[in-house]
Amino acid sequence: MGKYVILKKTDFNEFIEKLAKIKPVVAPVAKGKKSFAFAEVTTGKEVAVDYIPTILPPKKYFLPQKEKILEFNKKKQEWTPVLEYSEKIIFGVHTCDLAGIQSLNIVFTSKPKDINYIVRKDKLVIIGLECNHYCDEYASCAVMDNHLPNGGYDLFFTDLKKYFMIHVNTLAGEEIISKIKLFEEAKPINFHDLEALREEKRKIFKDEVKVGHKALKDLFEKSVNSNVWKELDKRCVSCGNCTNVCPTCYCFDVKDDINLDFNTGSRYRVWDSCQNEDFAKVAGGESFRENRGQRQLHRHMRKFNYPVEKFSRYFCTGCGRCSRTCMAGINLKETINALAEEKK
Repeated sequence: MGKYVILKKTDFNEFIEKLAKIKPVVAPVAKGKKSFAFAEVTTGKEVAVDYIPTILPPKKYFLPQKEKILEFNKKKQEWTPVLEYSEKIIFGVHTCDLAGIQSLNIVFTSKPKDINYIVRKDKLVIIGLECNHYCDEYASCAVMDNHLPNGGYDLFFTDLKKYFMIHVNTLAGEEIISKIKLFEEAKPINFHDLEALREEKRKIFKDEVKVGHKALKDLFEKSVNSNVWKELDKRCVSCGNCTNVCPTCYCFDVKDDINLDFNTGSRYRVWDSCQNEDFAKVAGGESFRENRGQRQLHRHMRKFNYPVEKFSRYFCTGCGRCSRTCMAGINLKETINALAEEKK
């Protein structure tokens, strides 16, 4: 079960203030109506504890949108690897985003290992935050089995009205608890409150689609030639929003920036998207996925089929970001239900 402590709500502001003195803290911050983003904070008053998934997931701290990986000098034949990182504490990570980070960890620590990612990951402390209710109508965390905590954090906060129940999961989490003298040992009544909340969540969080968790892989495998993809081909505008906001999309391109001396420069890794028209183009201008329906199929297979075969887990976390940000109103749950109806 591990160690549990509690933090009174009245001490939360002081907790964040003290935490920010240990390392820079980033947390969900309100950015307008129903919009939130992870940003640096120094007080608890800045933190949005009750929030829907941020515009971009905390993936941006593990895999930056633009990352310098090399500096070069052609005349001198010098090629210098660059490793960019910074130490941070990420507070308030929902369970869907914890699942996303776990997925990225699997990808980038598998052979060939990505040293830049691994070093950056090891410089980050993760403090999770439980969702006590659905974020909004786009979430599908129950069918993806990500509505309850399943590791991947150093500390995990659960809001129990007057206080937070905190699971201490790692040595890094233990060090924070020992440095910030605001916590009390959890008592039996606190565990009773925690279990009561979890029991209530089991009633609230149900499969949001007409397909069970285990059946999703088979559904997509048998729907490669579905008419659903033809319908999405007509609607998708190929903007790439869905992949940009996804917690588990990790495709990237590598680009060189040459300085005006035409000799020195830098090499960067930048996010890319399988929804872009040029993504699957090869020499001669041929494309493996010429139309948007094919690219939509590929994106869904990369969440519900391919990673199950390779990593034994789904790479959709149920966060709902793809549906929330789609310019064409393409909704993941509607797509799954349409595929299920077609197979009846």
